[in-house]
Amino acid sequence: MRTRSREGFTTITTEGSILPPDLLARIVERDKDLDGLDPSSYHLPGETLNEAISRSWNLLQDVWAAFRDRREALPEGQPETGMTRERWLLPLFRELGYGQLLTARAVEIEGKSYPISHAWQHAPIHLVGFRTGLDKRTPGIAGAARISPHSLVQEFLNRSDGQSVGLPL
Repeated sequence: MRTRSREGFTTITTEGSILPPDLLARIVERDKDLDGLDPSSYHLPGETLNEAISRSWNLLQDVWAAFRDRREALPEGQPETGMTRERWLLPLFRELGYGQLLTARAVEIEGKSYPISHAWQHAPIHLVGFRTGLDKRTPGIAGAARISPHSLVQEFLNRSDGQSVGLPL
């Protein structure tokens, strides 16, 4: 990440303004006025950020390799939602600090059901199988049959008051 092109970074492309190039430059330069660049920000006593990053990266590489091998051995035609959740997505979310995601119950708003699969605090997290597209409807797949998974979550967020989001079973 040290090599930069005239437009910004050679390995990172940014869209919009969520991560502007000047912020990325401050991170690379380890700007002392920028919060979140030291181990205490992540509750890492006795461990550097690079050590924590390497530990997580190595763990997730192993989890991904096991998931990939299992995935490649599966016959075509099934969504494999349970296997995707248990073998890849839930371990990923745990490592990212979400802990064990809670299974959510479908929420009804104005007579319409929103079967979001999981929740974290007040955030809906909809986990589907690796063969289920996020941007199209998939008949016969729970949480994707009526509407695409992405649209399901977006519509739910647009229509909810924020209080019903993330209610576990």
